[in-house]
Parts: sequence; structure tokens; C-alpha cells
Amino acid sequence: MAPDFSVNLAVVLLTAFAVAIAVGLHYEGLNWLARRLTKRSHARRRRVLHAVIGALILHIAEIWVFGVAYWLSLALPGSGGVLGAPEHGLLDTVYLSAMTFSTVGFGDVAPHGPIRFIAGTEAVLGLFLIAWSATFTYYEMARNWRER
Repeated sequence: MAPDFSVNLAVVLLTAFAVAIAVGLHYEGLNWLARRLTKRSHARRRRVLHAVIGALILHIAEIWVFGVAYWLSLALPGSGGVLGAPEHGLLDTVYLSAMTFSTVGFGDVAPHGPIRFIAGTEAVLGLFLIAWSATFTYYEMARNWRER
């Protein structure tokens, strides 16, 4: 039986909301981090370490945003499920989100049904945000590891 259109719409709206939160969080987080690293008087090389840790914290927060989106979607009848995670608990959906965001792929857990839309969108966005963080880190390394 095909899912109700309203379930599909709800999943798409939850996905759009998660994307908006994740992109906004990443933008504001990297912006704050860049300003903070510029003001720090610590050793230049330590600034790079802080940039890496800051970007990692942002990615973990973004994974949780999508984990919550999966979890909320799964509360909707007809939205699908997660194969390999019989309970559909919050940590199960956060794990699914981490595997999707990092584009590691599906192994022991995989979405089915309309929530696959979240997974496809998260995979593309995760790849983009990871590249954005890599660019930010490269910039910080170039700026702080120069010989003086």
C-alpha cells in the first residue's frame, strides 16, 4: 500500500526544517569559530586544533538534528522504518544519521519507506558540509602554519 500523500509531505517538511537548521548551525558555527580563532593569543598551531575540534562538534550536532528528524518522522504512521533497528529509539536514529551524514552507507541499519527522502538529502548535505569544514580547516592551516 502506498503511503498517504500527507505523510510524504510531512517527511519533506521535516527534511527541509532539518536542512535549514543544519546549514544555519554550520554557517553560524564556523563564523563564530573564525572570529574566535582570530582573537585568540594562543600558539598559532593550537588554533588549527581548535578549528578541527569545533568543526567536529558542529558535525555531531548536525547529525543529531537529522537523527531527531528521523525519530519524529518514524512517529508518523506510514512513514517507513529502519531495518536492523527494531525499536526505532532516538539513539538508533542518530546512528542511522551518522552513517548517512558521513556517507559511510547502510550496513546494519537502513531506512525504508518515505523516510528515505531524509537519508538521500542528508547524504548530499553531509558531503557538502564536510567539504565546507575541510575548506575552513585548510584556510586556518594556511593562515596559522606559515613560517614567519
